[in-house]
Amino acid sequence: MEPSRHILLFGAGKSATGLIDFLTRQPGLFVTVVDAREETALAKTKGAPGTRAVGLDVLAEAEKRLALVREAGVVISLMPPTLHQLIASDCLSIGRHLLTASYIDDAMRVLEPEVRAKGLLFLCEMGLDPGIDHMSAMSLLDGIRGEVLSFRSHCGGLVAPSSDDNPWHYKISWNPRNVVLAGKAGARFREAGVDRQVAYEALFDPGRRVAIPGLGELAWYPNRDSLPYASLYGLEHVPTFIRTTLRHPDFCKGWNKVIGLRLTDETPAYDTDGLSLAEFFRIHCPGAAPDEQMEYLGWNDATEINRGRCSAADVLQFALETKLTLKEHDRDMVVMLHEIEYREQGGVKTIASSLVVEGTDATHTAMAKTVGLPLGIAAMLLLEGRLKLRGLHIPTLPDIYTPVLERLEREGIAFT
Repeated sequence: MEPSRHILLFGAGKSATGLIDFLTRQPGLFVTVVDAREETALAKTKGAPGTRAVGLDVLAEAEKRLALVREAGVVISLMPPTLHQLIASDCLSIGRHLLTASYIDDAMRVLEPEVRAKGLLFLCEMGLDPGIDHMSAMSLLDGIRGEVLSFRSHCGGLVAPSSDDNPWHYKISWNPRNVVLAGKAGARFREAGVDRQVAYEALFDPGRRVAIPGLGELAWYPNRDSLPYASLYGLEHVPTFIRTTLRHPDFCKGWNKVIGLRLTDETPAYDTDGLSLAEFFRIHCPGAAPDEQMEYLGWNDATEINRGRCSAADVLQFALETKLTLKEHDRDMVVMLHEIEYREQGGVKTIASSLVVEGTDATHTAMAKTVGLPLGIAAMLLLEGRLKLRGLHIPTLPDIYTPVLERLEREGIAFT
């Protein structure tokens, strides 16, 4: 096992399937997949030649973790962001490149001088959103020679029309906890020259719509804080700069009810052992009347929760996982749309670039494919010596996005 042909992956959850499938197709490559449960990793590698599944407690088994990092040439982390730091520390001490799909946080940012000094690449935000959104947007922007007036970037993980069979028009294809907590910090963006702040309670406005070619209208809500990306994209002076999440308008209507009923409250308040969903809703939402969407989540359901001491958000997550899970043959869908308005000789012009990807089934999802493939492609470019950039980066530079987008197109992920 030469490090130059060995990739180590931490995390074998929902988003790992597309990445592992891609890596196991690469000739002469050895792939080690680590998860808390060896059987989870093995279910993803399927014992394919050139793969190894390892069970590891990332927090408790530091020496074993370090030994695994030492064997690899490139390390990919799909662990929760709070655990990236442990893996990053190992990569720095041994001298290994690190790729993640997570946002760069302050803890990762302070490592930049050491990463650069050691001649390593720590490439973050290398999934779908963030990831493909950065690369495809920068590819468009770098081709515009005029003055950009407006930039809007929309992305959503949705259910494919053929599998859309519930009043929420949604099924979970990624981390359910992130679905529960999305938007709680509100959002910040710039519109018509004004920096705007939207509170959680006003975020899910079903009236904010955008037309998606071939799909009709979807609702959008602004993501977190868009403004730091304006400068990263070289658009700090553009009057309108917004990054958003796409949902069906009915999802936004329903989520407003969820917020109003305080169902995303994270304060532990309920002993759920022996407690049914119906009993929970009756206790937590006294006097509230259900509609079709809340009925679907289990308002009158006798299903017992049995998760010990829980918050309302924990119970909501249980309800979502129970009621809005992709069935075996369901297909999810990833949708992305960039809208750019710019002034060039001859007047004001617009360009719209869209991507629609459908999954194959509940395991081989569009979400897993679009999160995993950019990571896998970048890892191969590193091993092959074709990605020479060093330091801490996100994929906004041509050195990264040009070869990755070219390979994504060959994998069927292409913008129109």
